[in-house]
Amino acid sequence: MISVYVRSGDVSAAAQVLGEMDVTPTASCFNSVIAAVVESGERTARAVELYRRMQGMGVKPSLITLLALVPVCTALGALSSVREVHGFAVRHGMFSSCHLGSSLVEAYGRCGSLVGAQRVFDLVNERDVVVWSSMVSAYAFHGHGDVAMSLFRRMELEKVRPDGIMFLAVLKACGHAGRADDALKYFDVLTKTYGVEACGDHYSCLVDVLGRAGRLHQAYDVIRTMPVRVTAKAWGALLAACRKYGEVGLAEVAARALFEIEPENAGNFISLANIYSGLGMHEEAQRVRRDMEQRGLQSSPGSSWTIHRKSSELV
Repeated sequence: MISVYVRSGDVSAAAQVLGEMDVTPTASCFNSVIAAVVESGERTARAVELYRRMQGMGVKPSLITLLALVPVCTALGALSSVREVHGFAVRHGMFSSCHLGSSLVEAYGRCGSLVGAQRVFDLVNERDVVVWSSMVSAYAFHGHGDVAMSLFRRMELEKVRPDGIMFLAVLKACGHAGRADDALKYFDVLTKTYGVEACGDHYSCLVDVLGRAGRLHQAYDVIRTMPVRVTAKAWGALLAACRKYGEVGLAEVAARALFEIEPENAGNFISLANIYSGLGMHEEAQRVRRDMEQRGLQSSPGSSWTIHRKSSELV
């Protein structure tokens, strides 16, 4: 019955059947419900509760249980739960799985423990590209771009071939380290030497790296020449850089593109208006505001548009 309810998407009914069983449920029964809870995306903390309940009933969680559970702990930011799952894996000889290792590295990194991520990484015997990517991403996520790039070079020396996820991690690391030239170099190396196909996310990340470095026209050139569809993420990265550096011409280009791609996103109108305001172009800021209002758009609850005689700025 559990599998029937799980297949039909009725997670609550599946959990109810699990709780009302006359015999002790097997690990497979628990795994089915845990996986269904995770997939549903609703009340995911219930997956951790089920994990603890199965242990309380003397049912030993399997590797499948742990693999389903770690992403939940990551999403919840529950470092104590990550440590709990990690400890169980070590005590029961499940830690040799590189899949679990990469999940734990990512979980520790996302939950703020680089020490924990590095400890797991060091203990994984056979590191595949996923494990390396998780560790590089963890350092990049916390702003340690130089360490992340050093790790990538170590991976190259160990003859592990990078993939698209590692490609993205390296670009983000370059961005955090403020190394736009390295980002361009690695973009070339990864696409031409390793044959990794660049997608929209890779190009958007490169635009972001160049934008952060103040190389706005170069970032725009990447957008103009990219062989894949230009996404809102790429234009948004350029618009954000234009606001940082006060570049109004490219800001208008990026904003117009965003107005077409995301016509209902008030944030794009607000960003352009604030760029105008910051440069003293108050009539233009007012025009953008009127355009926004005519489209029936409103600013987000956390923002307000304040108009002064000499300035108009959304704060």
